[in-house]
Amino acid sequence: MKILVILIIVSLFIALLFLALFIWSVKSDQYDDTDSPSMRILYDDKPKSQTNSQTENK
Repeated sequence: MKILVILIIVSLFIALLFLALFIWSVKSDQYDDTDSPSMRILYDDKPKSQTNSQTENK
C-alpha cells in the first residue's frame, strides 16, 4: 500500500514538472509562429557563388 502512495506522489510531481515546462514554453513565445516553419521548406536556398570557386581553382 505504501508503494501506491509513493507512485502517486512521484507521478504528481512529474505531471506538475511537465505543466510548468509547458507554461514556461508558452510564455517564452515558443508557439507564436506556427506557419513559417512549414512554409520555409518551399523557398529555395540562396545559390552559392560559382565565380569564387572557379577563380580559386585557376
